[in-house]
Amino acid sequence: METLRDILDAAARGVFPPADGRTTVVPQHSARDAGVLAFTAHSVVFTDEDPEWVHTTLRGLDCDPLAATMNPLFLAAFLERTGRRAETIDAMLVGSPLPGAPPLALAEIEDADHPRIVYARGRRDDVRAWTADGGVLVMGRGIGGRLEVSVEVDDGVRHRGLGRLLVGAARHLAGEPLWAQVAPGNARSTRAFQAAGYRPVGAEALLLSARPRSAGCSDSRS
Repeated sequence: METLRDILDAAARGVFPPADGRTTVVPQHSARDAGVLAFTAHSVVFTDEDPEWVHTTLRGLDCDPLAATMNPLFLAAFLERTGRRAETIDAMLVGSPLPGAPPLALAEIEDADHPRIVYARGRRDDVRAWTADGGVLVMGRGIGGRLEVSVEVDDGVRHRGLGRLLVGAARHLAGEPLWAQVAPGNARSTRAFQAAGYRPVGAEALLLSARPRSAGCSDSRS
C-alpha cells in the first residue's frame, strides 16, 4: 500500500499523483498530523478516519470536485470529525539537497530550551536550529517524516536577502529533499524560497491536535 511518505518522496522527484480528479486517502504517518495535500487535479487526505467517510463527505459538497478537499466546507467537517484545529492553507515547496558547506556562517543552537526549538518541537521531530547574524534557521521532521525548514529574520535586517540566504544554506545542510510551507499571501517568503531554488508542488492544510502547543498562531513557516 502506498504511504504518505511514498507520495511525498515521489513528488520531490517530480512524480505526482495522476491528474484524474480523484482523492487518495492514506493513513496518518503519526498521531500528531492529519490533513490534506492538493496536487494538480488530485488530492491526498491523510487521516486515520474511515476513508469512506472522506469520500462520502466530498461527494456531498456542492463545489468544484477538483478543489473539494480544500473547500472550507470539507475542512470544517474534517475538523469536527477529528476534533482537531487548523491554521492556514499553505503552499508546498521542495528543494533538493546541495553539496558542500553552506555559503553562510551558521552557528548551531545548543540550548534545547531556545524558544524557536521549543516551538518547532510542537510540529516536528528531531529539531535542530542554527543562527546567523540577524536570523534563525530551523529544520526538523514534520508531515510524513519529511525534512522541513523554516526561518525567522529579525525586523532590523529585512529586505536584505537574508531569508533567501538562510533557506539556500539549509539545502547544504540537508542530505535529502527539503520541504517548506508558506502562506500564499506571504509573497516575500515565496520569492525567497523560489530564488533559493525551491519549487512549488502543491498546497496543504495541516490539522493539528486539539490541544494548543503554543500561545502563538503561526510558525511563520517561511
